[in-house]
Amino acid sequence: MFDKLIQSSLKNRGFVLLILLGLACSGVYSLMSLPIDAVPDITNVQVIALTDAPALGPEEVEQFITVPVENAMNGIPRIKEVRSITQFGFSSVTIVFEEGTDVYWARQLVNERLMQVREEIPEGFGSPGMGPIATGLGEIYLFEVKNAPDAKPPRSLMDLRTILDWEVARPLLSVPGVIEVNTFGGELKTYQVQLDPKRLLARGISVTEVFEALQRNNSNSGGGYIERNGQVRVIRAQGLVSSLKDIEEIVLHTTSSGTPIYVRDVGEVKFAPMIRQGVVTRDGRGEVVTATVLLLAGENGRVVVERVKSKLDEIRKSLPEGVVIDSYYDRATLINKAIGTVARNLAEGGSSSSSCSWCCWAT
Repeated sequence: MFDKLIQSSLKNRGFVLLILLGLACSGVYSLMSLPIDAVPDITNVQVIALTDAPALGPEEVEQFITVPVENAMNGIPRIKEVRSITQFGFSSVTIVFEEGTDVYWARQLVNERLMQVREEIPEGFGSPGMGPIATGLGEIYLFEVKNAPDAKPPRSLMDLRTILDWEVARPLLSVPGVIEVNTFGGELKTYQVQLDPKRLLARGISVTEVFEALQRNNSNSGGGYIERNGQVRVIRAQGLVSSLKDIEEIVLHTTSSGTPIYVRDVGEVKFAPMIRQGVVTRDGRGEVVTATVLLLAGENGRVVVERVKSKLDEIRKSLPEGVVIDSYYDRATLINKAIGTVARNLAEGGSSSSSCSWCCWAT
């Protein structure tokens, strides 16, 4: 049989060479598209349920959030383990599934149970949601948004964080293979009404009245339409706040003489940072604004990093003058160095083996 195969190959040399060339090209293509990483990801199949519960202590978070979420997971097929972490204002429940379980199927079942448990959690105590489809090794690209050395005047940490959140992080989410972009540092911009207790007391207005007025006067609504002379006009009520002045002119109360009392009459309205519990620094330069790009589990990290860098090149063109993006961690660099090390070791090992074989043959 082998003799006939050899004879047939010798008679059809061109056809055999064509097949070999096709196999070689296919191998090269497969090698180039093979998802290679510097560190093997051995994370099991898991879904994480996260809940933010501001102002709640660990005991309340565990009682009203963590325990109900854990109990709701009972009965889901192929669950291997359920573990949780409860701390001030935060609950994390990790549901581990058996190997080979489809992660999207697992997330669908967990989401169905979370929809049920949301009804059991008291109002205002938070709403459980699922974490991204990422692993502990999903951080593939880290960068900083900062002022250029010649920026005049330099932008504040609040401005840099706003630019990062709205002009950089959101467009990056459209990159295939990116599951999430986490932003850190700086000052989160908020609209704040800083009330003056003396002015509140003088006008007989409570803090609750201010809260209710702000909630009522920050929304748009529709009023149907009016048809007249064959024409239809849509009715809209635009009350969404868009500036500090809009907040200042919200009416809190009307006196017996018909004089309105505005928000500006009982306090000061201004932009201010949200209360922080930590800061981000880099290289001893003080506070910075950074972001971490997370890889979708199972994607090719090297390819996704190239897509991210290409997208950042586009984003740089639209950034405000004096603002730059500075990357300080690139997973592709680590992967390429690891591949280069393996290739060099294989080449050195192959040459050493060939030299030893030749020496043995010569002797």
